[in-house]
Amino acid sequence: MFLKPDYNLKNIYEINFNELKQQGIKCIMFDLDSTVMLSKSASFTQETVEWFNTFINDFEVAIISNNPNKDYIENASKLAPCRVIGHAKKPNPKVAKQYLDEVGIKPNEAVMVGDRPLTDILVGKNLGCKTILVGSINPNENLLTKFVRALERSTIKK
Repeated sequence: MFLKPDYNLKNIYEINFNELKQQGIKCIMFDLDSTVMLSKSASFTQETVEWFNTFINDFEVAIISNNPNKDYIENASKLAPCRVIGHAKKPNPKVAKQYLDEVGIKPNEAVMVGDRPLTDILVGKNLGCKTILVGSINPNENLLTKFVRALERSTIKK
């Protein structure tokens, strides 16, 4: 199976929010670990907090994570400028679809942003929304993680 994200960017900071608005996007859903937060860090960098402030008022925004740890998700929720939903079981679209239904947004008005093709991008494709694949927010990932990430990215159709 090959996946083709709508956008393939170096990191979250390259997202063009004006372009998304022009395309009718009303909602942005982000993955948590390695996308907007260093994996398992339970904290946002100051740069990420400031970045969120540049678009948070223009879109419905949520963080949708596969992390099943309730304490970790609650901690992230206290720090995040938006709703954080855990235990999403991506690429199953059920949790993301429930969220979109709750906020009254159609999948074609949403975008899913994440660092993993086989979870984040696939859930977006399963939902019928735009997708943005980004590199990890952590430039210092360990070798095993880098290898797994490269292997998974081999599923991307260029």
